[in-house]
Amino acid sequence: MAGSCPCGGASYLECCEPVLDGVRVPTTAEELMRSRYTAYAVHHADHIFRTWHPRTRPERQPVDPEVGWLGLRIVRVEGGGPDDDTGVVEFVARNSGPLGRGELHEVSRFAKRAGRWFYVDGDPA
Repeated sequence: MAGSCPCGGASYLECCEPVLDGVRVPTTAEELMRSRYTAYAVHHADHIFRTWHPRTRPERQPVDPEVGWLGLRIVRVEGGGPDDDTGVVEFVARNSGPLGRGELHEVSRFAKRAGRWFYVDGDPA
């Protein structure tokens, strides 16, 4: 994939692709959030599975190939820095699918485990 990154970064090759391919590990909760959004956009279910906290991870991957992701806006970030153990990222993700266009507005919680960030869970905002 060439061009801008689905998460809003300048270049997919430099932004999220190395994270999805396991070449680089996200250093912040926001960076993990952006890579997970990109994984949904490019249907990279392995990244979603790998970055979901084992305590809350579902058995099936929730990547729906019929849903197109159209844009991501980060609303706020609390904690989640390189020296933190937890973080919160509130975001709005625009999408389109069989039922039309919509938005996912979520407050996501992240935790660091063995030095790596994981998505724990989220609440609709």
